[in-house]
Amino acid sequence: MAEDLPSEMTAIAISEPGGPRVLKPERRPLPGLEKGEILIRVRAAGVNRPDVLQRQGAYPPPPGASDLPGLEVSGVVAAVGPDVERWRAGDAVCALTPGGGYAEYAKVHESNALPIPHGFTFTEAAALPETFFTVWHNVFERGALKPGETLLVHGGSSGIGTTAIQLATALGSRVIVTAGSAEKCMACEKLGAVRAVNYRTEDFVGIVKQVTDGKGADVILDMVGGDYVGRNYHAAAMDGRIVQIAVQGGAVASADFARLMIKRLTHTGSTLRPRSVAFKGAIAAALEANVWPLLAERRVAPVMDMIFPLKDAWRAHERMEEGEHIGKIVLDVE
Repeated sequence: MAEDLPSEMTAIAISEPGGPRVLKPERRPLPGLEKGEILIRVRAAGVNRPDVLQRQGAYPPPPGASDLPGLEVSGVVAAVGPDVERWRAGDAVCALTPGGGYAEYAKVHESNALPIPHGFTFTEAAALPETFFTVWHNVFERGALKPGETLLVHGGSSGIGTTAIQLATALGSRVIVTAGSAEKCMACEKLGAVRAVNYRTEDFVGIVKQVTDGKGADVILDMVGGDYVGRNYHAAAMDGRIVQIAVQGGAVASADFARLMIKRLTHTGSTLRPRSVAFKGAIAAALEANVWPLLAERRVAPVMDMIFPLKDAWRAHERMEEGEHIGKIVLDVE
């Protein structure tokens, strides 16, 4: 490591499972680097739903990962470990981390880092990795969304949702979303959704059928689960693909397998955090080839909700749990 690095850093730790106030600053040693890893001087860190679950004690980090929350960061490479080929100290990067993002320094394998798109601030760049890795893999790889097809996104105003709307639209698909207020629906339609359904007052199944002339959605990105499972089967097109990325409405549901068979549906799902470094590196390479040019042209950009200083991470978690945010919540680590 470089000689001018401090021996300690400030990090936000989970003092015990519980509410937002259990997030507390503490001093930690800098992470040590292993083969292929880089140390990032963090300038900003994204806040995501899995961070909230980890804080509550419901989503432990995978083996070997930092116990600190934080799955995405942006900043400057401060040091490189053995056999690092791409990055040098001073490079501006954003990166997907398995944990440890709520800190002044974070380590990551070099393949899980990407250059900050031209013209992006550090806070904007920190809003990219978790959502773009998730959307790319689940919508375009697992869901195999094609130009001309219709994508239904539940939770359209979330960081995942706002990313999926923009990316699918930019790549030639139509997007329908569900959201929980008129304001959120309006924001989704401004981003390019052809129809935003207020799930509190409208039935998304009927509206999806109406918008698609009875065909249904080719791909459904669902973070709700629960009773949405059966409704998704109704809303899906023949040969539709339903991709489960969270179960905020319940992990257990009854399913009509006769409908699944008749419609030849595929219902799959995934989690990103426990996947291998190589798997995430392959997604990073696909994003750099297919999506980073769209970001550089500002055809796609993260929707920024609120930015909080690192020491107020608990306030960022309160904001997320209130459910009023539209887009990404980010911590400014400077």
